[in-house]
Amino acid sequence: MAAEQKSAEVTDWAARIGWLVGLALFIALVYWLMREGWKWRGTLQGDLPELPTAPEDPGPVKLSMSGRYHGSTTAGQWLDRIVAHGLGTRSRAELTLTDAGLDVVRPGANDFFVPAAQLREARLDKGIAGKVLTEGGLLVVTWAHGDRLLDSGFRSDRAAEHNEWVDTLTGMINKTETEGAR
Repeated sequence: MAAEQKSAEVTDWAARIGWLVGLALFIALVYWLMREGWKWRGTLQGDLPELPTAPEDPGPVKLSMSGRYHGSTTAGQWLDRIVAHGLGTRSRAELTLTDAGLDVVRPGANDFFVPAAQLREARLDKGIAGKVLTEGGLLVVTWAHGDRLLDSGFRSDRAAEHNEWVDTLTGMINKTETEGAR
């Protein structure tokens, strides 16, 4: 009877701790590589000029919206995220549309202003780099910045507002283009 009894297996703590430390180092390496990739993308996009700021007196407010800013991409390439000047940082956002342009106030991130003459298109879409929603769930504003066209994605806290924003922005863009053609 005594010959059949076995003692419990002894846990090899040194091997277990070694594996955990190795796994932690691997995860740290992956995060470091992701961070370096993000910084490298910002360096490659360093030719983008500084973001414009809102004028002192932008005029009366046409529309305002609170919601989320989901990022900016190269126009027409919804996966080519722009990270320079903080444009790749997702954040809460307060949008205000005036005759002067579109003011984007982002707590904890760089605010920016899109002059009315730089606005090119407004549409509803389903995705932008890092965020995919149902069809028409994202307000995408195309605007010129330097020599590039950018798409910026916004999601209102009340998605029903998106259609009004598209209509108003499209009207503003058409008005600006007609005045510019004269």
